Amino acid sequence: MGKILAYSGVMQDQEVAWFPSYGPEMRGGTANVTVIISEEKISSPVLNEYDTAIILNQQSMTKFESRVKPGGTLIYDPNGIVNPPTRKDINIYKIESSRLAIEMGNPHTFNMIVLGAFLQAKPVVDIENVKKGLEKSLPSRHHKLIPLNLQAIQKGQENLEVVHKAS
Repeated sequence: MGKILAYSGVMQDQEVAWFPSYGPEMRGGTANVTVIISEEKISSPVLNEYDTAIILNQQSMTKFESRVKPGGTLIYDPNGIVNPPTRKDINIYKIESSRLAIEMGNPHTFNMIVLGAFLQAKPVVDIENVKKGLEKSLPSRHHKLIPLNLQAIQKGQENLEVVHKAS
């Protein structure tokens, strides 16, 4: 999802930083990726706080909820979240991407549903550039899956739930 978002930013002629962290965390901890999309030069991909966090498990909620800037946005899938977000100074959205992916008949659409939810909350790139990002990031043998991915993005956009709006 992060790579596709980064490619989409590039297709939109933005400055982009993509900084994945998939080391030993993948074996039970919090794997994460930082994507920065800006109209200005990006000095560093390393951040201490975030405008937006997309959280997909309890370990990440524990680690990253406090690092969202006041007034920022947190989007989460409640599947596997024992302690949902509690902050009142950020915008909180929920997307049941696990359930929706199963309903679509393809659990692999999960990340595109989440991407759609993010783009509904924060439309930082145009959907046409997301399509170009998918074309760029997927091997040509998988381009037949682009329509399914675009349907999943739309499903995420249509099913994003507002939990709390910062005042």
